[in-house]
Amino acid sequence: MAVILVTGPMASGKNHVSEMMQREDWKAIDADILVHKAIDSQAKKIYETFKSAAEENKINILKNSSGETPVINRRALGKLLFSDPNLLKQQEAIVYPVITDQIKDFAKNNENTLINATLLYKTPELLNMCSKIIYLKAGFFKRLIRAKKRDKLPLMQILRRFYSQRNLLKEYKKFSLPITILKN
Repeated sequence: MAVILVTGPMASGKNHVSEMMQREDWKAIDADILVHKAIDSQAKKIYETFKSAAEENKINILKNSSGETPVINRRALGKLLFSDPNLLKQQEAIVYPVITDQIKDFAKNNENTLINATLLYKTPELLNMCSKIIYLKAGFFKRLIRAKKRDKLPLMQILRRFYSQRNLLKEYKKFSLPITILKN
């Protein structure tokens, strides 16, 4: 069983490289998609956890409040979480266990697994499954144009995410895994 991490900051080309490797018999799992699903499955807990912080910041983190299960507005939640590292850590404590289980199951069932994730260093249990890291870099303006086009987020929200990921490579260098750096 081989497990490789494809990582890099926002809009560096992780999806593109993952797609290319899938043509070479790698099975990819995208942590961003898993985060979205985990947020949906943990919506009630997330809402209860961040309700007061959202109200204080005048951010509506709900798309719809009808019915028993709230529907989280992920963009609004992201705006709230990326403004406060402590809130982000609280959300990670809710969704990371869900994601960890899903990625472990996926890797167990696939011989050549590719994990497409930006922040896998925050889950050492998963990172330790990897035999190497492919780290993608792209210029600031190239990433900014890609992110703006793809995500249609406000500029300040993109810049906050870029800033929060500024030491990403340093974090991965703390682990004893070989890192291949590719410019994209």
